[in-house]
Amino acid sequence: MTVDILHEKVAKVYDQLATVIRGKEEIFRLLFIAIFAEGHILMEDVPGVGKTTLAKALAKSINAEFNRIQFTPDMLPADISGTTVYSQKEGVFSFRKGPVFANLLLADEINRASPRTQSALLEAMNERQVSIDGETYPLPDPFLVIATENPIEYYGTFPLPEAQLDRFAIRLSLGYPDEKAELALLLDRKHSDPLNTIEPVLTCPELRQIMDQVRQIGMDDSIASFALQIITATRNAPEFILGGSPRALLTLMRCAQAAAWLDRRDFVKPDDILQLIHPVLAHRMVLSLDSKHAGIKAENVLTELLKKIKVPV
Repeated sequence: MTVDILHEKVAKVYDQLATVIRGKEEIFRLLFIAIFAEGHILMEDVPGVGKTTLAKALAKSINAEFNRIQFTPDMLPADISGTTVYSQKEGVFSFRKGPVFANLLLADEINRASPRTQSALLEAMNERQVSIDGETYPLPDPFLVIATENPIEYYGTFPLPEAQLDRFAIRLSLGYPDEKAELALLLDRKHSDPLNTIEPVLTCPELRQIMDQVRQIGMDDSIASFALQIITATRNAPEFILGGSPRALLTLMRCAQAAAWLDRRDFVKPDDILQLIHPVLAHRMVLSLDSKHAGIKAENVLTELLKKIKVPV
């Protein structure tokens, strides 16, 4: 399938998402950048702004197998990955797949699960496979995780460890809609739910084709060096006790390639890197205690670091 046809299909998905979530086109762009870069998404926002609805609309638009897990403190790793079950009739053990076996997995309120259960997702997110009782089971291709968490509610929650945060390509926040968008949302739902009108546009094989095309987007050595300078600066910044990892650098590069693909370019520009610094890197940075007590935010430190690095022409 040609690139132009794929772009037309992606534009239709944009239009469908816009009927469900009003006034958040920039969020859709970040969502697709992460997906086309084969990355996972962390949606950090207050309840009721449409995180679950957006994930469902996306799954319906790309005709993907979709599963949702509502995380709770008493959930076990087997509730995610699956378990072996003994059949008395046949006298053998067989593997019963868990909800992680899907193209798009919505991990709702992921920070409500215990660290042991959260870690069950680590292998799946990074290796695209699950290991149970010495056997390895590959996950569907493509496999993407959209996780949500409430940043203002701490009772009964377990903060995500740095190792897991580093596996999310992008962190985004929907936020409240503006007055015009919220009024349109209200009127849309007077008689029916726009989610019911979503139709499949992209297929999983077409999504895989886009992912492969993204990997072919060119990046000049000067831009690669620019990205590396940014990551190195985060490691040396006194405000951070943990800077960007090599995985963060690779994710930044892949997301920049996806941004170029969305703009119908076959090369990465410095602006692609600059626009993705906060959504790709901020959640990976670990602030020092002094910085936390001073109310410093990772986004502000990154902004200051960029002022000291020369942007390639």
